[in-house]
Amino acid sequence: MKKTILLTNDDGFDSKGLKALKEALEPIANIIIVAPTLEKSACAHSLTLTRPLRFVELEENFYKLDDGTPSDCVFLSLNKLFKDKKPDLVVSGINIGANMGEDITYSGTAAGAMEAVLQGIPAVAISQVCRTNCQEAEKLEYKLAKETIAKVVTKIFNEGYPLDDRRFLNINIPPIEPQECKGFKITHAGKREYGNNAEVHINPRGKEYYWIGLPKLNWYPNKNEHSDYSDFEAVKESFVSITPIHLDMTHYKSIKRLEDWI
Repeated sequence: MKKTILLTNDDGFDSKGLKALKEALEPIANIIIVAPTLEKSACAHSLTLTRPLRFVELEENFYKLDDGTPSDCVFLSLNKLFKDKKPDLVVSGINIGANMGEDITYSGTAAGAMEAVLQGIPAVAISQVCRTNCQEAEKLEYKLAKETIAKVVTKIFNEGYPLDDRRFLNINIPPIEPQECKGFKITHAGKREYGNNAEVHINPRGKEYYWIGLPKLNWYPNKNEHSDYSDFEAVKESFVSITPIHLDMTHYKSIKRLEDWI
């Protein structure tokens, strides 16, 4: 029997990345899409608790959630569309822009996968890294991203999901053509270099407002005993980065120090 994949994203139901993801996975499985009505970039793992949400059916097996987050899309899909049997896999993306290092905590794309694994469903988040701007992803036509997700999902269905409960795969695609790719690297989440840039403007009524800017994708060297590459390093060297992410944020090595301190 053909498997079923639930797709979501944080760029909105009309994103070209979501369309590319559907095209890549349609030959492999039955596809059901539930995506936000509006762009929800950097909404993190948020659920909407202060207002009702509504499914809008655009075509068969394609819904937008008016106006929900990626986490809402997964959570409510299980209530409305998968009452009897959960989907075999959730894939969130293809995000326009990177989701590497600590940016994973901001990411609505990652959050769609997080919500899935909390609900006991294997999940993958996939993002197309851009060198400069969002238009770059469209010029690349998501070709390497489509090839990658088709390979990964096929392997999951043929050989089983490679992670334990409450863990998901976070994939970042370098901004290159498929023939330039050097292969896959299993990576750890790198250390992002953060700034605090925001643009200050005055509106026509003379009121000051702020617009959070798009920082450069810089990072610190971050060696790790378990893997040779961070996600940043792998992508820079033209590898597809695949990072296993888990939701337990406890820093276990600090427990004894805190016990002594308290």
